[in-house]
Amino acid sequence: QVQLVESGGGLVQAGGSLRLSCAASGRTFSSSAMGWFRQAPGKEREFVATISGSGGSTWYAESVKGRFTISRDNAKNTVYLQMNSLKPEDTAVYICAARTVGFIGVMSYEYVDWGQGTQVTVSS
Repeated sequence: QVQLVESGGGLVQAGGSLRLSCAASGRTFSSSAMGWFRQAPGKEREFVATISGSGGSTWYAESVKGRFTISRDNAKNTVYLQMNSLKPEDTAVYICAARTVGFIGVMSYEYVDWGQGTQVTVSS
């Protein structure tokens, strides 16, 4: 089991930036690929970004590619999501998730541990 706690959300104007953090504890962090998902009111949870356990592989949803960057610092047991050029449609609760294996995954069912989420609101 991995415990995940997100932070860094907030209110930002369109075009602005935020950096989300996800602090992990529990099983060996470096062995777990991590992902960011988001869920807006009335919508299904959607994939945002994923990173392998080593940090060597990443994958992004097309909607955020070129604007968001996922990274991790295994020494700090933390994964980050740098969000630039934010748009109102990025408004959602952003949720950190952990796999049981080290390779990236884009589907919700591939993740077994989930944080509580942090709210990101982008105003127009």
